[in-house]
Amino acid sequence: MTFMPHGKHIIAGDRVGGDATFHASPVEGSAHDVAMGNAALVDRACKAAEDAFPSYAATSRADRAAFLNAIADEIEARGDAITEIGTRETGLPAARLQGERGRTVGQLRLFADHILKGDYLDRRHDPALPDRAPAPRPDLRMMQRPIGPVAVFGASNFPLAFSTAGGDTASALAAGCPVVVKGHEAHPGTAEIVGEAIAAAVTRCGLPAGVFSLIHGGSREAGTALVQHPLIRAVGFTGSLAGGRALFDLCAQRPEPIPFFGELGSVNPMFVMPAAMAARGAEIGKGWAGSLTMGAGQFCTNPGIAVLQDGPEADAFIEAARAALADSAPQTMLTGEIADAYRKGCDRVAGVAGVAQVFAGDAGPRAAAPALFAVGGADWLAAHALGEEVFGPLGLVVRARDADEMQEIARALDGQLTATLHIDDADTEAARPLMPVLERKAGRLLVNGFPTGVEVCDAMVHGGPYPASTNFGATSVGTLAIRRFLRPVCYQNMPDALLPEDLRG
Repeated sequence: MTFMPHGKHIIAGDRVGGDATFHASPVEGSAHDVAMGNAALVDRACKAAEDAFPSYAATSRADRAAFLNAIADEIEARGDAITEIGTRETGLPAARLQGERGRTVGQLRLFADHILKGDYLDRRHDPALPDRAPAPRPDLRMMQRPIGPVAVFGASNFPLAFSTAGGDTASALAAGCPVVVKGHEAHPGTAEIVGEAIAAAVTRCGLPAGVFSLIHGGSREAGTALVQHPLIRAVGFTGSLAGGRALFDLCAQRPEPIPFFGELGSVNPMFVMPAAMAARGAEIGKGWAGSLTMGAGQFCTNPGIAVLQDGPEADAFIEAARAALADSAPQTMLTGEIADAYRKGCDRVAGVAGVAQVFAGDAGPRAAAPALFAVGGADWLAAHALGEEVFGPLGLVVRARDADEMQEIARALDGQLTATLHIDDADTEAARPLMPVLERKAGRLLVNGFPTGVEVCDAMVHGGPYPASTNFGATSVGTLAIRRFLRPVCYQNMPDALLPEDLRG
């Protein structure tokens, strides 16, 4: 059965329309009108979230875990309809959306299990020492507590796993924080159906309605109002460097600044070491092409740069990548604007001195064909723009003169989500000096793999130094993500009756 969006906001359980609307732009099917967000609607949602916070923050871990599992149940119950509207709006294949839905449900259940264990609370107790000289010590207890209402911005490239019920929302709700989501204009119907699932879970679990609201976009007003609203205590964001930096600056300029946990951009460099290059350079080049074109290159972990030492093996690597990319058909991109930005990015790279175009395919106005470029290490070092992300299936091979120049390239990189080493046993000593450099540059280091694929688990780090993210000490994937929405509170000589339940006894 075809899902027909109502196009309204979901504010504390109520469907709310408005006079101003914008048109959704689906890849298939007719466009529909969607209510446009504004400052008044944001204010209503934030006040409802603040009203809900005291009681929701006081819920037991078991009750919040049941809520997260209920959201997962409600999403699964709408599974076919979510896939149908998601494919129409984004052009992503059904299998991709089904997998992403599984990841979304999985991370909700992961956080449910995580909070039941209680380790995230980091509970500490220093008992009173009344007889200590020269001064007695009071009884001190500490634990992590939720910070308050959280704003979440839906991502364009992950309509499920990084959007309405994605990792930011799941971790904030797990922490005990109400959430106000600003939906992405690229897939408002998908945001809506998932928002309805969350609202249904709120009702099913008997929680205050203000625990969740969804405000559609359509203009900058809603996003600006959301990060500046005095009741919002933190922001989770996945998107462009320009958009994220603008919101980050607004958060810092507030009378009471708040943390902005933004994932903004990364080229996710690969370093292919000499022995690995000699043994299997063509194989690595072919695999790299597959990673570049996965999902039309619209992954935040897309490995856009391959650094290798110049020579005949580099020629073989490039030729293998070129041949594989030439066999890749154009793919539909999430929006026409993203496709246009990709083409402009290709033109920008092609116009840099020393850059040679190896391959470029043709594609329609809302599609992307892969592009491959090569440049010498010295020319790459001279052009900072070559280290900036181009969102799409573009690959740049950087031909380093020698191991020293590879080191220099690594040191010149901006912050990254990932960095990859392709090595054989004989490369261990050559790779060793790169490790302390790359540890400072990226949140996740890989060996002999490709970074397009982020496991949702306890040990995952999906973040890195700026501009990969705005807070290098945080992750947006994995159970550590909950720490973004908690703060430590110390209780001194507090009677049990006034302590949080998890700190008593």
